Formats: sequence, C-alpha cells, structure tokens
Amino acid sequence: MNLREIGLRVRDRRIALGLSQQRLARLSGLSRATINQLETGRLEDLGVAKLTALMDLVGLHLETAEQPRPRHGLRMAARTASVSYRVPLDSRELSRALAAGDLPTALKPQVATLLDDTPLPIIVSMVEEVARSKGIAPRIVWRHLAGWAQALRSPRQAWSAT
Repeated sequence: MNLREIGLRVRDRRIALGLSQQRLARLSGLSRATINQLETGRLEDLGVAKLTALMDLVGLHLETAEQPRPRHGLRMAARTASVSYRVPLDSRELSRALAAGDLPTALKPQVATLLDDTPLPIIVSMVEEVARSKGIAPRIVWRHLAGWAQALRSPRQAWSAT
C-alpha cells in the first residue's frame, strides 16, 4: 500500500466519522493542508510516526506483508543489463557467477550495467532467486555483488562501502 492509497482510506474514514479536514488536522496535530494533500494523493512524504498516529486516530492500521517478488528476477536482471549490448547476458551464466563469486571477464560490461542501472527491487529478486536455486544464503550473493561493484567502481550509492 502506498501513501496515495492510505490517503484515500483516511479520507473515507474521516467522512464516515463525520470529521472535516480541519477537525481531523486539529485532532492529529497536522495541518489541514497536509490532510488535504494526503487525501488527494499529492503528499510527497509523511513520517511513519505521524502517519501511524493519524491512522490510529481514524481507526485504521497498517499491516506489513511481503510483496510477491517477480518470479523471474534473474532473467529480468540479465535482460535489463543486456539492453545496450549485442551479446546478451545469459541468466544461467550470471547465476553461476553470482553463486561462485567469480566474475568472468566476458561478463564485466553487462554486470557493470546491471549494478548501475537495474532497478533495486529486481536485484533483490535476483539475489533471492539465485540463493534459493543454488542452495546458498542470500548474504553470500550480496557479498559477491558488493565485491563486484567495488571492483567495477560502480557509482551507484547502494553499493558504496560507507
């Protein structure tokens, strides 16, 4: 559930409770503008503490659950990394390399693209898939990816050592 969906639910509860935006704002300690932006899907960000307090106030709660990951994260990652290259990155070869930690020279350009440009949720899905299929702990795959990122000097903040 995203902030826009939460805003719609808050709006529905506010109306069901007979509250104006102004009254809800006063009760929650937020501004009326914040309530309005939340309900209309225009609010960029709201801290967790403020959001959960507001939701508690109107009788809503936020449940957490794992989102289903794409089943083919490895294939999607390999395809994303191959867009600019004539020779596509083979997902089986990538899987073997991720499990072993050895980066073949022939894969370096595509892996550099993977590390820099592949959306992080796809990378997470790829790590889960490789770990599951190879029977290894995901932290090992993450360690290999981080080592490759350092060796290939990836500029992506997600791979920085600090």
